[in-house]
Amino acid sequence: MWTGKRAGPTITKTMCRNIRMLYNFEPPTTEDEIGAAAVQYVRKISGLGKPPAVDVETFERAVAEVAATTRRLLDSLRARTAVRTREHEREKARARGERRAARRSPA
Repeated sequence: MWTGKRAGPTITKTMCRNIRMLYNFEPPTTEDEIGAAAVQYVRKISGLGKPPAVDVETFERAVAEVAATTRRLLDSLRARTAVRTREHEREKARARGERRAARRSPA
């Protein structure tokens, strides 16, 4: 879940990293993972980390619609690549983070 600050240009970078690839995993993608991605997507396009009380119903409906569409998409795709594992994807993400940190650090 996104816990970054609401101001400044870092919102885009922080929020985009939270939307994960969901296709072709073993074990298969869960409804919780799809729901979390839907929340991040709706937050991203609405610009709202938490909707005001007046918009909660609209926000939640959008999340449900995005999640349902995502599930239909994932169920319809035909795999052409090797099945991914969450551990391997975590290792790749960790390596990318280390490369980013190394670029920022003075040599």
